Amino acid sequence: MKVAYIFRQPQASYLLGKMIVPQLLESRHGVTVVGMFFFEDNTYVLKKNDPLGEKLNQLAIDNNMLLMACDQCCYQREIADKLVNNASIGCFPDLYKALQEAGGVDLVITL
Repeated sequence: MKVAYIFRQPQASYLLGKMIVPQLLESRHGVTVVGMFFFEDNTYVLKKNDPLGEKLNQLAIDNNMLLMACDQCCYQREIADKLVNNASIGCFPDLYKALQEAGGVDLVITL
């Protein structure tokens, strides 16, 4: 099953760092994660030199996984030019297009 995550809630980065990323690194998450989309303060996770962001960046490289941050959130926080190399910024139409190009998804999970 192919899934995409949308990280919206303030505690989402905690769940990502303590559960999802360790499972992905150990190849025991149980599904194929094709993309992750970050809103509000969760966008800070994707900043260069953030330990979790760097792990996500490597996972994106290794697994051809989409990392995208909300454009308005990034511009408001003045981090649009400070994201890890494999992260992009965009809005829902950009997310839909990128996920479709990645082969589509079976399930979208919002945390």
